[in-house]
Amino acid sequence: MSTTDPIADPIASPAAIDDDLPARPPSALSIMMRDRRAFFGLVFLCILLTAAVFAPWITPYDPNAMDYVMLEEPSWSHPLGVDDLGRDLLSRIIHGARVSIFVGLSTVTIAGILGVAMGIAAGFYRGWIDTIIMRYIDLQWAFPNILIAVYLVATFGTGLTNVIIAISLAYLDDFARVARGMTLSVKEEQYIAAAHATGCSDWRIMARHILPNITAPIIVLATVSISNAILAEAVLSFLGLGVSSDTPTWGLILAEARSFISRAWWLGVYPGVAIMLTVLSINFLGDSLRDLLDVREVRDIP
Repeated sequence: MSTTDPIADPIASPAAIDDDLPARPPSALSIMMRDRRAFFGLVFLCILLTAAVFAPWITPYDPNAMDYVMLEEPSWSHPLGVDDLGRDLLSRIIHGARVSIFVGLSTVTIAGILGVAMGIAAGFYRGWIDTIIMRYIDLQWAFPNILIAVYLVATFGTGLTNVIIAISLAYLDDFARVARGMTLSVKEEQYIAAAHATGCSDWRIMARHILPNITAPIIVLATVSISNAILAEAVLSFLGLGVSSDTPTWGLILAEARSFISRAWWLGVYPGVAIMLTVLSINFLGDSLRDLLDVREVRDIP
């Protein structure tokens, strides 16, 4: 029984030729969607982000509007109940998501830029630059990040801007350590020596050759840092060191629920569940992204 050679026979069918071609590697999104945890995290975060962006138009009540009905249990008119001042809890939680997401993204952006720049400089130049930067990082590493954030906010004052700056400075050491370690490994590659030989400046080598090759672990660290920043903001607000009391945040809602937790269980449960699901979703995406980057590196998928 003869078989048709698609190369020798020009009349061979396209289907036969396609069968001989290597299978196209799956996309990053398709790989992540096969992970149930990543799928749950992505769906939940999309819903949360949509609700936060359109909060002024989708919330049933003004988050700070008071009513004479106080500590009302969840009902059709107030799905998550009412607090001690008659404010709708669902509206306050949705508006609180705006603050949490904004703080998380802003903090990771600032901490990532500063920390990665410090780490690359320390790993690339070594010597006294590495010594100064790493001694500062070691000193910061000796204290819990949340304790540093509490100290900075207590020193410079409360408010959204100060909270973002404090959390950013508290968490930049993680980015600096990862960036330095990866830079020490990448700078020994042959293409770095070739770039030096061709006369490339140090800034060009760090920006064009080192930074793109250390982005994978930085991206994974960023996802974890977003959840840490959200938790840090909630802790600061719970302690009264967060944003203004006129701005509803998840930590502030929990702080206001302390005095009524025995009579109104919903005041503390629902914002706590919102924080838990948000952090879990981000961590699920971070784990899936880490596995994805590891698999693509092993398989050499472009």
